[in-house]
Amino acid sequence: MNPLPEDMLSIEDARRAILERITPVGAHECVQVRDALGRVLAKDVIAPCNVPAHDNSAMDGYAVRFDDLPSAGEARLNVVGTAFAGQPFSGQIGPGQAVRIMTGAPIPAGADTVLAQETTRSEERSVFVGGGHRRGQNLRRAGEDLAVDGVALPAGKRCGPAELGLIASLGIAEVTVHRRLRVAFFSTGDELASIGHPLAPGQIYDSNRYTLYGALTRLGCELLDMGVIPDEPAKIEAAFRAAADNADVILTSGGVSVGEADFIRELVNRLGEVSFWQIAIKPGRPMAFGRVGNAWMFGLPGNPVAVMVTFHAFVRDALLALQGIAPLPPAPSFDAVCGVDLRKRPGRREYVRARFEWRDGAPHVAPVGSQGSGVLKSMSEANCFIVLAHQCDGVSAGERVAVQPFEGLM
Repeated sequence: MNPLPEDMLSIEDARRAILERITPVGAHECVQVRDALGRVLAKDVIAPCNVPAHDNSAMDGYAVRFDDLPSAGEARLNVVGTAFAGQPFSGQIGPGQAVRIMTGAPIPAGADTVLAQETTRSEERSVFVGGGHRRGQNLRRAGEDLAVDGVALPAGKRCGPAELGLIASLGIAEVTVHRRLRVAFFSTGDELASIGHPLAPGQIYDSNRYTLYGALTRLGCELLDMGVIPDEPAKIEAAFRAAADNADVILTSGGVSVGEADFIRELVNRLGEVSFWQIAIKPGRPMAFGRVGNAWMFGLPGNPVAVMVTFHAFVRDALLALQGIAPLPPAPSFDAVCGVDLRKRPGRREYVRARFEWRDGAPHVAPVGSQGSGVLKSMSEANCFIVLAHQCDGVSAGERVAVQPFEGLM
């Protein structure tokens, strides 16, 4: 059994080294609200008005003066009108009066309390109310959600459906966002063929570009797919130069190991710099991070599962940070009962493709399929990783292990 290299970075040190160096792209643009979906705010969204704009009713019922309500027994109030959300009551409530009010309708002048209709009984133009109410109950105050001139959404917030609705609720038609991150990506290797072309002897189809296309598209990046580059230093160098001239980030797969045809590290060191290239992770130990021209470079391994693991362990959060998104909390995880023995060498963190399910009120997990780093089928069958810690030396069936679900990650 070969010992693990002593100069490998831990995952935490590698992530820290990446995130400490990168800063968001500087260019901004103004877009319509509907076009802001998935985009990252470059400036705070400031509320130009109160939300809600006026005191209003939180439910259907009756707007009344609290001083007219009995402390005990029952009181009769005269119903003098009705208030709708779009048709407020224009008069003023006097002593002994009430206004029938609907959810969202402005509170009539003179009223300070809303009675839920199920706590009352009505009879013609009268409503009968008992005691036990609180002054100001069932009211939504003007500015309760957002006060005028307050920060409705901070810079660095990625806009989802809720954010679009919030912006629209303020009457704002356009927002300032970071421009889309430009990412160039290509695969390297004489053994790779593009889909739609027949395989030559010894070739396989390139899947990594399609995996990366899916991951990058979900992050809202602007993509430059440069295809498959053969194992020829001049062609790989030309691809790096073209990518650096046109993109903020370069992603490659393959060519970062120590084989005779692995040229990525040497080329990047000549064209720019490589900050590190060996990480204590399985799958995915050989991964380069550095810079070519003005573009950040991530050299991912060639094996398909290692590409997915390293992308989500390192590249995803780096791309989000480059887009201007505020630092994210660690990916969610929980403990589950492991169904089988798992072997492991200390000295690296391992990600085991697995499925978890709930049985007898507790989560249980077990590996799925082959764990070879070139086997994508097991990634499709899995719904989580079992994460084995750096110094873990194996797990026995029945022990609890850390589980990182794919939902929200993949």
